[in-house]
Amino acid sequence: MRKIQMVDLQTQYQFIKPQVDAGIQEVLSSAQYINGPAVKTFQTNLEQYLGVKHVIPCANGTDALQIAMMGLGLKPGDEVITADFTFAATVEVIALLGLSPVLVDVLPDSFNIDPDAIEKAITPNTKAIVPVHLFGQVADMERIMEIATKHKLYVIEDNAQGIGANFTAKDGTKTKTGGIGHVGSTSFFPSKNLGCYGDGGAIFTNDDDLAHIIRGVVNHGMYTRYHHDVVGVNSRLDSLQAVVLNEKLKLLDYYNERRKWAAIRYTQLLNDHPKIETPVTSGDCDSHVYHQYTLKIIGADRDALVQHLQQNDIPCGVYYPIPLHLQKAYADSRYNEANFTVTNQLVKEVISLPMHSELDEEQIQFICATLRSFLD
Repeated sequence: MRKIQMVDLQTQYQFIKPQVDAGIQEVLSSAQYINGPAVKTFQTNLEQYLGVKHVIPCANGTDALQIAMMGLGLKPGDEVITADFTFAATVEVIALLGLSPVLVDVLPDSFNIDPDAIEKAITPNTKAIVPVHLFGQVADMERIMEIATKHKLYVIEDNAQGIGANFTAKDGTKTKTGGIGHVGSTSFFPSKNLGCYGDGGAIFTNDDDLAHIIRGVVNHGMYTRYHHDVVGVNSRLDSLQAVVLNEKLKLLDYYNERRKWAAIRYTQLLNDHPKIETPVTSGDCDSHVYHQYTLKIIGADRDALVQHLQQNDIPCGVYYPIPLHLQKAYADSRYNEANFTVTNQLVKEVISLPMHSELDEEQIQFICATLRSFLD
């Protein structure tokens, strides 16, 4: 059996090695390292894949979130609602811009932000909602957009874990995540479903005016060299990373289907165990691209299980062990523990198993048998 890895980037690289190596050599020969042809090609290709009018590449996913908020013109003190159960980058950029983060609870089945909790948290100072498509599953975007329209709020999709997933509206219309809200963002960190070989990110929008502002923001506020029309940052995607992303984008649907296959096999082998709750999907099967395969462990010692798996050379992760509202950097006297019952329970129960497009049947069988042997 091959060594089990949380993400097997080495095997994935071997499959696309000739194309990636040739593309990197072309960039090295041309010396067009910043905003070269590879970046422009990737931008166009991703626009076509997502079905959005504008993709603006940038340096990383955290920058993408921050730049989206800058582009919308949010001001210090404006309140931005987001999920308590997610990675810190989502709330980090809100705080960095002097905005006021408002954390709310999530749903116990999808782990995504609870629309009812969003509506309860809205005040006259609320200006935006940031739903996170956590672990690769689409948040309830129809309800979220209805709330946003009702209260005249912006919606900024954090699509770092959900790229390639489809949201199906009540009328049957399908839209790729990232293109549903007013603006979307993603990360191309190597472990993502669409990942490069370093850092990278992008912002998406169908709003021509917003896209124009964002293009200035990512490049020091310049539209014409040395003319700084808006306050900007230095956040550009390297051409070398664009080469990798162009090759991987061609295979993104295949990668996601392989992840779904692995998730189905995990569920088939684990869903009958009384101490395991396997992931659920909302709506159509294509609403989840399984950036992570995350279980809930009920009535057993989750942390001891982590040690057991690691002792058997099975990597795993706890995403996330501490709610954002209990993090020192984001503690706020306004928060009431009674409003975070789901998140506070999830951090004790969740465990993520190896998940990537290179998993095979033998590895999955071994992982599941080892997990069950601890819980039985």
